Amino acid sequence: MTTGEQVRDSPEGWVADHIRRYVETGGAEGHEWRPGVFTLLLTTRGRRSGELRRTALIYGRDGDAYLVVASRGGSPRHPAWYLNLLDEPETTVQVGPDTFRARARTATPAEKPRMWRAMTSVWPAYDEYQTKTDREIPVVVLERV
Repeated sequence: MTTGEQVRDSPEGWVADHIRRYVETGGAEGHEWRPGVFTLLLTTRGRRSGELRRTALIYGRDGDAYLVVASRGGSPRHPAWYLNLLDEPETTVQVGPDTFRARARTATPAEKPRMWRAMTSVWPAYDEYQTKTDREIPVVVLERV
């Protein structure tokens, strides 16, 4: 992703406010969203627009990798950021003050049960979200490059 390009933040008002505070404070505000629940900022390239898009996501860890869940609250459709990553897996991630390039991939069927348990230990509502939809909610692995 090219530096200097304008980044469009999530159109959701509270998410946009969260991102703004996160960026302005270098992650000092917003990294810990709720007690024990941490968020990262994920920047993807829009698959149709070509524009850079940024959202805040709850994350977990699996060794050196970061995990995020493409839940969209149990919607029948995948979130746009996940569809963007399917088209262009190269991404930028900010965790607290640390910003880095990463490659995204969907957890394999063998990995997913372990990673899903890790993520539901961080945010138990993911189990509820899965009951709301027929689609299998993906776990996304973000690996630093």
